[in-house]
Amino acid sequence: MIFDSHAHYDDESFNEDRESVIKELMKNGIVGVLNCGASAKGMRDSVKLAEKYDIFYAAVGIHPENAYEFTDEVIDEIKKFAKEDKVKAIGEIGLDYYWEENPPKDVQKKAFRKQMEIAKELNLPVIIHDREAHKDTLEIMKEFPEVKGVVHCFSGSVEFARECLRLGYYIGFTGVVTFKNARKILEVAGEVPLDRILVETDCPYMAPVPYRGKRNRSEYIEYIIEKIAEIKQISIEDIQHITIDNVKNMLNI
Repeated sequence: MIFDSHAHYDDESFNEDRESVIKELMKNGIVGVLNCGASAKGMRDSVKLAEKYDIFYAAVGIHPENAYEFTDEVIDEIKKFAKEDKVKAIGEIGLDYYWEENPPKDVQKKAFRKQMEIAKELNLPVIIHDREAHKDTLEIMKEFPEVKGVVHCFSGSVEFARECLRLGYYIGFTGVVTFKNARKILEVAGEVPLDRILVETDCPYMAPVPYRGKRNRSEYIEYIIEKIAEIKQISIEDIQHITIDNVKNMLNI
């Protein structure tokens, strides 16, 4: 009973066994996967996965690390894909100031704003990536009050989470909540209302304890759910149902 609200099964780390892994997901209680495009190729592959597998849905967009790819041709392609039934969101979009070699901030912001405009135009939710760019990310989110979605792999403070919640966003929790040094994200998990929590792998990255450092996959969300159930002091089954309902509501499934 897991809906993985953010995954990258198009990643090359699954090239050798992608089909067998996905068949195992379907046998192991994974009821849904939102595969998020990060590049032009990634969004095309995400759409193909959604077309091939019943439990898969796609988000289409350009990640800030690949903002140079954001051309008029790619804009047209995003809009074309967004008309397909199983394309449910614009993403993964946003800002990433962690790596110095990433595209300059102005290039990232331009791509982010344009994709927020597309989401507004098409009435689709967004999947937002925010890494060490909380202030600028929030500023752009506030420019588009009609747009809703999720701040995935949330890494900000309780105060930043409150701002995102006020704008109507969900908060995405990864395996980081299981890490020993995860005090800040545990505080956020305690603060976020149950009807605004999503769970995700960001696979193949961010595997929870006891798989930290290994290739992540959707079944491992059980450890995230266990931790959130502990924090919220409700049953694992309740968290399973609540998070499935939340992502379905966000994606209009």
